[in-house]
Amino acid sequence: MNSSQELKKRTPNIESATMGDVTWINIEHPTDADIAFLKENYPFHPLDLADCVSRMQRPKLDIYEDYLFLIFHYSLWDKVKRVSTAEQVSVFLGDKYVVTVHNGRFTPLGNLFRLCQSDEQVRRENFSNGSGYLLYRIIDRSVDSYLPILDKILNLVDNVEEVVFDENIEASKEVFILRRDIIAQRRIMIPNRASFTELEPKLARFTRINLTPYFGDVIDHMNKICETLDECKDIIDAFKDTDYILSTNRIKRFMRILVILGVIAVPFIVIAGIYSALPTIDKSDVRIFLVLLVAVFLVSGSTLYFFRRKKLI
Repeated sequence: MNSSQELKKRTPNIESATMGDVTWINIEHPTDADIAFLKENYPFHPLDLADCVSRMQRPKLDIYEDYLFLIFHYSLWDKVKRVSTAEQVSVFLGDKYVVTVHNGRFTPLGNLFRLCQSDEQVRRENFSNGSGYLLYRIIDRSVDSYLPILDKILNLVDNVEEVVFDENIEASKEVFILRRDIIAQRRIMIPNRASFTELEPKLARFTRINLTPYFGDVIDHMNKICETLDECKDIIDAFKDTDYILSTNRIKRFMRILVILGVIAVPFIVIAGIYSALPTIDKSDVRIFLVLLVAVFLVSGSTLYFFRRKKLI
């Protein structure tokens, strides 16, 4: 590590936006220096600070006398594994501040923060009703950013439905990839709903307006997201079972054809063996050959008729 990297590691990378008495501090890619800055300037519990930089924590809400500590997740698509992974946003909410700590890959949050930095009108809209209202706007933007992802999942489910019923396409792999992603999405979003529902009544002391109608809209969106993911899981499970049944039927149909061909071929093999094994038969006598040939076709024809009557072919 060169000297510039060491200096960067030791220097806090703190960005902020302020309007009135409310300040939003946004920390991307938190370092030890950033955590030390928060420890020195805010009354945050050491365990909460550790949660910001430790391995992934489950969504939760911790309530303290001076502040709230919220962790929620967002979905990030892994192109290599073809599955969504959970990324974490940590939020400290106090009477006059909101502190967000994340890895910088949550674009909607970063975009909102930079708009608040550069545009006074946007800053006034988000900051004017207190820190609790600012947190509501952050959560609202985060939830709304998931709706296009939900639409994409619904489109993929529709596409998989077409693939499942196309006998010329192997659908099993696509079904299981989509099923795995839907399960991952549910694991991300359902715990968020519980945390946001618990958060709403705790924000009253941090805002100048009644947030119940606003959070009601957020919770409605979260309910829609979670219920739609549940429906998608049920649908994809049905597609999985359907694909299994159709694949099994195709295998059975193929095996049935092989069995029928084998049964039809048996008389030919048996009579040909007898014909060649009996030394008393005149091999040059065409009449004997024709009799045996007729016998073979009678047996094979009877077998085909039997299979036809039983609707096996």
